[in-house]
Order: sequence, then C-alpha cells, then structure tokens
Amino acid sequence: MNCRFRIFSFVIFIGFSLQLAAQSKRVLFLGNSYTAFNNLPLLLKNIALSTNDTLIVDSNTPGGYTFQLHTTNTTSQNKLMAGNWDFVVLQEQSQLPSFPDDQVAVEVFPFARFLDSVINQYSPCAQTVFYRTWGRKVGDASNCGSWPPVCTYQGMDSLLHMRYMQMANDNSALVSPVGVVWKYLRTMHPEIELYASDGSHPSAAGSYAAACSFYSVILRKNPVDINYNFGLADTVTRKIKEAAKLMVYDSLSKWFVGKYDPVAHSEYSIIDNTVSFQNHSLAADTYFWDFGDGATSSDFQPTHTYAMSGMYTLRFIASRCGYADTVQIEINVNVLQDNQVVCFPNPAQSNFAIRTNSSLTGKTYCLYNSTGQLVRKGTLNTNYTFVQTINLPAGMYVLKIEGLGNKPISVLKN
Repeated sequence: MNCRFRIFSFVIFIGFSLQLAAQSKRVLFLGNSYTAFNNLPLLLKNIALSTNDTLIVDSNTPGGYTFQLHTTNTTSQNKLMAGNWDFVVLQEQSQLPSFPDDQVAVEVFPFARFLDSVINQYSPCAQTVFYRTWGRKVGDASNCGSWPPVCTYQGMDSLLHMRYMQMANDNSALVSPVGVVWKYLRTMHPEIELYASDGSHPSAAGSYAAACSFYSVILRKNPVDINYNFGLADTVTRKIKEAAKLMVYDSLSKWFVGKYDPVAHSEYSIIDNTVSFQNHSLAADTYFWDFGDGATSSDFQPTHTYAMSGMYTLRFIASRCGYADTVQIEINVNVLQDNQVVCFPNPAQSNFAIRTNSSLTGKTYCLYNSTGQLVRKGTLNTNYTFVQTINLPAGMYVLKIEGLGNKPISVLKN
C-alpha cells in the first residue's frame, strides 16, 4: 500500500445581497424645506407602494434647519432615540456644505458625525443616508461676493457633491445622489423644470427625481419599474426614471450601497472525513452552515465529520440586519475503511503523519531505511500518528504496520 498526501480544492460561488422581493423598511428623514417640499417622504412611500414595497416613513423638516440644529432639536432627537429605523436620511441646509473648507469643517462635519453616532446607538441596524442636494439654478447669488466658487450652478453643485461624498465616506454611510440625477436631467432634458419659481427648491418633477434616487438606494431596485407618476406626464416621468437608473441604480456601489453588507468567506482544512472550517466573513453576526449531508450548524467555526466518502456541496450563509451573503464550497471527502492507511505529506521533510481509523489503534509501526535497518518504531494513536524524520538522511524508506501482514508502504524523505 502506497502512502499518499491528500490534495483538496474548493470552488466558491458568491451570492448577492441585493433584495429583489417585496420589502418593508422604516425610514426617517431629518432635513428642512428641501425635504418638506412636495412631501418627499410621502412621495417616496407612494412610489414604493407601486412596486409592492412598504415604506414606513417619518420626518422632521423645519425650514432652514441645519445638522447642528437637529442635534439639539427635541423632536429630532426623540425620533432618533425611538430606534428601530432601517434608514435615516440626513439633509443639510442647502447652502452650508458649499461654503469654504474651514467653515464646513466646523459647522457641518462634526454635527453630521454626531447625528450618525446617535443613529448607530439607537438603531444598530440602520444605515445613514446623506441626501446629496443640488446647486441653485443660477448659483448662490447671496454668497457669490464673499465666496466666488458658488457664483454658478456648476461651482456650487461640485462643492456640494464633494462635501456630501466626504461625509458619507467619513461616517460609513450611503449617498442618495439626487443632485447627480438633477445634473444629468439639466444637461440631457433641459425641458424638464426641476426647480420651483425661486430657483432653489424642487418642483414636482425635482422631488420626483429625488424620490427615484432614494427608491434605488433604499430598495436597491430599478426605478424604471415604478408605476406612480405623481400627477406628472408619462413622458416626463419616463425620462426621470431613466436618469435615476443610469446615474444611481446602474452604479449603486459608487454611492456605497452594499459596501457594508455581510461578506461570507470561509476556508477549510480536512483530515479524511473530518472538516474544520475557518470563518473569515466580514460585517456579519449570524452564520448558517449546511454541510450537504443533511447536517447543519450555526457555530462561528464548526467542525464536521462526514459518515461516507463523496463530493459534498456545502452552503455557508453569513448575515446581519436582514442582509445575507452565501458561498458554496465543493468538498471531496474520503472516509477511511478498516485497515486503510494514509500518509502525508509524502515526500516528507521534518515529519509525516500516519492516518488510520480505530481498527489499527494500538498497533505497532516500524520504519526501515533502504538497507533494512529499523530507524523508527512506535504505536499508532487514534486518527493519526506523527513520525519524526528531521534527523534522517534523504532517501526511500519502508513503513510496516502490525496487522497489515507486514505489507510495505513507501515513504520518501527529502
């Protein structure tokens, strides 16, 4: 019987966390008149209903409110502390994020961080979503003299984009890139009026574009499938939904959607029919192992013994807060039969293992060199026995085991 080193491999198929079935989510909006105009939370709720999704929405959106004011507003804080939110949307005062760096660093970023910390404290499964707004139609005339970059729509909009992306990145949050959808529509469909008469607040079409963006980010669904038009012409809503698809849904990862989802990853080691799993998953707190033979486990790093030889497909699910990722691993299992011996590694270097089952436990093994001289002798343990070869010269050796009729087993020492 020849000693052999067992070689194994595994194939992983990555599952996706995107949820395409009907969903129910709780969403809180903290903002100001940009959110209150046309009742964006209710509009989003009705849009979701048109695709059989349920959004339970709430909001606090006093006119002109800043993040700083929300940190001390009793209504805002009570809504946050009520907890159990799936998403909390944060919208800063429309001009403030476009102001000079040193001002934004003092008046915006610390309060965004504070609100996010409260969200995490009372709703551990919630995702913070920063509402990336838009530049004013012809720029910010009231601040143009003291801060020229906001004199134009393009200048103000680019600053808003940079600041909102930084806040999302700094707080491990998502972005609803409403301003990006607006920019596309301004360029490709200028006939659609996104602004109210003041050139700042959203028109009905502007709010519809915002809702389509949030629909894509929160539900991870294609806005083209929306069947609610908010009283707008079909030709208008079709263009807006297509814009949201191109700029948001088709590049969700750009807005950090899915970045913080669980990632299932496992490696394993195998000795004959016993497999030990190493769990290297990310952002998960619940685990499920289906070993492919009818047995399952919810342990973090289980060990499983298969009763029969064969190829098994293991399914491993890592999950957290309603999101899950799945991998499949193909495992080739070889169950030792009575009096069967497996030696590994072969060739050996500092040592090799003799793997047996209980039928040979307690039997004597002898290792001979090429001249027939006995160089090692011992007793077989349960499962496996290590034989030291570090001080033996390179060459071919013969292993004989009591109970096998002294049938020789070849072992090569490098």
